[in-house]
Amino acid sequence: MYMTRELAFPPHFVWGAATAAYQIEGAVQEDGRGESIWDRFAATPSKVRNDESGAIACDHYHRFKEDVALMAELGLRAYRFSIAWPRILPTGRGIVNEKGLDFYDRLVDELLDHGIEPYATLYHWDLPQVLEDEGGWVNRDTVEAFAGYTGIVVRRLGDRVHNWITQNEPQVVSWMGYGWGKHAPGRTGPSNAIAAAHHVLLAHGRATEVIRRESPGAQVGITLNMTPIYPASDSAKDEAAARLVDGTLNRWFADPIFRGEYPADIVELYAEHAPPIRDGDMQTVSTPIDFLGLNNYSRNVVRADPASGRPTHVRVEEAEYTDMDWEVYPQGLRDLLVRVHHDYAPKHIYVTENGSSFRDVRMHDGSVQDPERQRYLEGYLGAASSAIAEGVPLAGYFVWSLLDNFEWAHGYWMRFGIVYVDYRTLERVPKESARWYSGLIKQQASAVLQV
Repeated sequence: MYMTRELAFPPHFVWGAATAAYQIEGAVQEDGRGESIWDRFAATPSKVRNDESGAIACDHYHRFKEDVALMAELGLRAYRFSIAWPRILPTGRGIVNEKGLDFYDRLVDELLDHGIEPYATLYHWDLPQVLEDEGGWVNRDTVEAFAGYTGIVVRRLGDRVHNWITQNEPQVVSWMGYGWGKHAPGRTGPSNAIAAAHHVLLAHGRATEVIRRESPGAQVGITLNMTPIYPASDSAKDEAAARLVDGTLNRWFADPIFRGEYPADIVELYAEHAPPIRDGDMQTVSTPIDFLGLNNYSRNVVRADPASGRPTHVRVEEAEYTDMDWEVYPQGLRDLLVRVHHDYAPKHIYVTENGSSFRDVRMHDGSVQDPERQRYLEGYLGAASSAIAEGVPLAGYFVWSLLDNFEWAHGYWMRFGIVYVDYRTLERVPKESARWYSGLIKQQASAVLQV
């Protein structure tokens, strides 16, 4: 386990926390906001645990000033949030909802007034339902709709927001939403997933071009969820199985961005479901970016099934697991950062999400003790520090999540926040992990001043 005393970060390292619009904002029918695919998905019986939804969530839409004050109290220097596309363009394109833009105006100004740098994500899974009715991300027209939406937002906020993330986790968008049906919009089939993945990546490239045009000097990147894949043994079959999983989860999304092509071995695997590539697409997808955001929570150990030879996940029995049944393995973050630096050489890397879910409860004195989360953060930040010492250009870290919130298909059962939310009263209570994280940020700032 990495210990606090070993943590060392560069002077201008960015310390932050992250959230997403549908998970915290609520107010889904207020001030002209349109319906999103998650509104529709959550309203479909049995799609979300206990049929819960983000209709109220943490009510951040009305309580954002309270939340920003809390960020400042904790000493956060940056905040990664997402903008709800249906709040800006209720029908996905066309008439702009000014009240939606006004909300993000107020949020950005409040952050800056408290000395907190905004990092805005343009798409964190809340596609306008109208566009899904037209085919969603399987439909190429959604790419241009996203480019139009991007231009509207950047023209309004680009004078104050200087760091933009185009897309959050294309792998989850495409496979969880369009391939496996576990997320909105709940569609299935590999052809749908692969088409959606290509269009999400293409939309990223188009949005990057738009941001550069509308806000020269802005820093632009994309966030990928990448998981280090380890073979269960050094056998050739297990190593081949691990490479196959790495190809579908990681390389399929990183290779187009940094190399302008899909990995050949996975293209062959998906031969009958080829991505709908047109002339010029891969040049657009691989438009140079200023940084790569990485979301990482765990690792995956893989073996080849003895009967079928297909990759099979291996549960490491002696390991510690979070409530999401994700193995706690800090070394995986170090290995991932070093691998990405070596294989793709992004100019800068941010850990844009990292955190853990545990069954937090309030004590009699009202406090929330979460030693498991504190150990988790200490371990993963130690791994990040180790990667920096090995030359990885890691520029910042955003803990997931600032607040307990709506955890997609898991509803409100999973608590990832460093701040506890009482969903009955919407009271916010910083957990002990928040106090620890706050202390670490102050410690690092003091170390810089002493240099």
